[in-house]
Amino acid sequence: MIRAFQWDLARQVERLDYLVPLLPRYADWGFDRLYLHLEDAVDYPSLPGIARADAYTWEQLRLLVATASAHGIQTVPIANLLGHTQYIIKHPDWRDLNELRDPVTGAALPAGQICPLHPRTPDLVKRLFRDLAPLCTAGEIHAGLDESFHLGKHPLSRAEIAEVGLAAHFSRHVIRLRSAAARHGLRLGLWADMLALLPDAIPLLSPEGLNVSSSSPAEAEPLAFHPFSPSALPQPDFSPGLSLYDWYYHPFTRHPRVELYNFSEYNLPALLAKAQISGLSPQVSHSHWACPMNGAFRHESAPVWTDRLQNLAAWHRRALATSATGFLVTSWEPHRLAVPTTTLMDAAAATLWLDPSAPDDPASLLAAGLRRYSAASRPHVSSFKFQLSPAAARSAARRLLATDTLAFCGNSRWEINSRWDTVALRRESPLPHARAARQLARLATTFNSSLHPLSFLAATARFQAFLASRDAFVRTAASHVHRLRRLITRSPASENVTASLAAFTEACLAYAARLRTARTDARRLWTASRPAATFAASPNSTLLRADAARLRALRTFVRAASRRPTAIFRASPVCGSWTLRFTLHHFAPAHQKVVIEQLLPDPAAPSASPVWRELHSRVLIEFRAAAARPHTPNLRFEFAVPVDHPDAPLRIASRCLGQFAVSHIELTDGITTSHHLPLRTCHTLGNPAPTSGWPKIDWLTNTGTLPLVFSLTPRN
Repeated sequence: MIRAFQWDLARQVERLDYLVPLLPRYADWGFDRLYLHLEDAVDYPSLPGIARADAYTWEQLRLLVATASAHGIQTVPIANLLGHTQYIIKHPDWRDLNELRDPVTGAALPAGQICPLHPRTPDLVKRLFRDLAPLCTAGEIHAGLDESFHLGKHPLSRAEIAEVGLAAHFSRHVIRLRSAAARHGLRLGLWADMLALLPDAIPLLSPEGLNVSSSSPAEAEPLAFHPFSPSALPQPDFSPGLSLYDWYYHPFTRHPRVELYNFSEYNLPALLAKAQISGLSPQVSHSHWACPMNGAFRHESAPVWTDRLQNLAAWHRRALATSATGFLVTSWEPHRLAVPTTTLMDAAAATLWLDPSAPDDPASLLAAGLRRYSAASRPHVSSFKFQLSPAAARSAARRLLATDTLAFCGNSRWEINSRWDTVALRRESPLPHARAARQLARLATTFNSSLHPLSFLAATARFQAFLASRDAFVRTAASHVHRLRRLITRSPASENVTASLAAFTEACLAYAARLRTARTDARRLWTASRPAATFAASPNSTLLRADAARLRALRTFVRAASRRPTAIFRASPVCGSWTLRFTLHHFAPAHQKVVIEQLLPDPAAPSASPVWRELHSRVLIEFRAAAARPHTPNLRFEFAVPVDHPDAPLRIASRCLGQFAVSHIELTDGITTSHHLPLRTCHTLGNPAPTSGWPKIDWLTNTGTLPLVFSLTPRN
């Protein structure tokens, strides 16, 4: 079985002097293939203007590939050619390839995905494959094709889908790309999630399926548009097969699951066998890969260790059970964490084949990974050798795994990055977050030595401690606002008001000091593998600047309240003048969105009838193992939404795929509270998620609404 790892360079460029010394270490750990997710991180010779400012030069990329080859590691570049093609569409010269068009003008929108049938798509494919072919030392090129939910939005693709169906439309694109790869003597790889959603496409990818999914050029695919049309393909015996990369990033026991289908199980090898793809021809065989993930989702500054390690072990067991061709440890969006963290996870994964008789529970894997990672020389201190003892590694692993309950993970936690006023007044105590901050700060001292090979974990834990302290601070700040409103209502000039304002100011000053320290730790996370000059544009640096701006606005608010107490009743960065609060029961996770709307005058036409305007919304994906199940009866989240006009009608709505319920709905300004009755009743919104078929991803249309009617309850 081939053992592979991936570097996601599309989100940020890593220093070559960091990446190159890692290659012999990966070779020692038994990895023999490297996947490079590139997008606009490289200056393609045939696509001028696509590369971003800090992209690798072509010579740098060639050096990286050559070094990998020297250590016995073959390379597969990933060139997204359906979904995730914003790197192409962003350029005005290529924007017209977009599936998405303006409904009025018909012009291509600035975001979306490329249309497979656009007349210029073959030229784009030709250029990309021609550039990347010399770097495909594994004899394969990966075309991505995952999460391509905009299929059929362009007039050309919509017309073909109406004629032959969505599955055939997708399979034709795959076959054309396979032909393009074959012309360079390359195999084509693609992520397999689209085949889980479109299982009818699988038989159309077989040698026999070439005839099933092909029409004559005159009927469906004029050669003038598509020189890679199926009718122009070489005979099946001369065309390389496909590599199908099956991915799912949560723990599982039997089969991976499909989030869009309410986490229903699916079995790709069984689908392939049913379609009789494997073994039909010795010249055309399609391989199946098992693909876990080693890092963090989206806004996380560290992996959720247990979830990731269980995912690695589950996929390895499945790879052995299904005789998979390969095991690819993917890495995605590592731009908020220290990349050595993902390297540590790869070191842990290597235990699965270096010591196959060893236990594969998270504590054992992580302890082995800590020892394996620490045993290598530090890249810039060649004479420094260090390895944790088995006892020290087990102790460190236990402490890291204990932080999983504190993880900054999921949209519920991430919301604080964009605004504080939807987080601060949730009916949650700040105390657990304050305890988490202290626990993480203690963990950081374990790896605090600058010569410790795991010193990046110290900065990681300290930055996590900052995030926890921020959660505690914004909740405490909001409680100060509501307490001050009550005190001022009773006695504006009382000593209690003065003392509360002083405590509020002190909390702001303490958080300002934490912000300064957090910037130092965020810089360490970034510069562990990236140029220091690019730190200012990094996501964590941007986050801290936004927090600093919110803190300045909050301090201005407090000073205004000190001069004129009634100012405390205005909206602030931590709460609105009024706040809608409710509990959301996420009992059947899929791809839901909750939206809070209010009937307000249209600012574009004030004299017209009021319209429902969105006050706030949140996608309910949580990226945790506990939320990756068909039934989650105990998964609940508190919501808080600022409301400026308490007398205007409000409603809660559901969108996209799946259901949720809401209860304990109230509208409060901290003094007066109104309830939507009955208070404890769970109101279910939305429709059950599908269990098959092409999912309709629609974030704009309500699938259910709950109009809110409040009963006043004065607060004593």
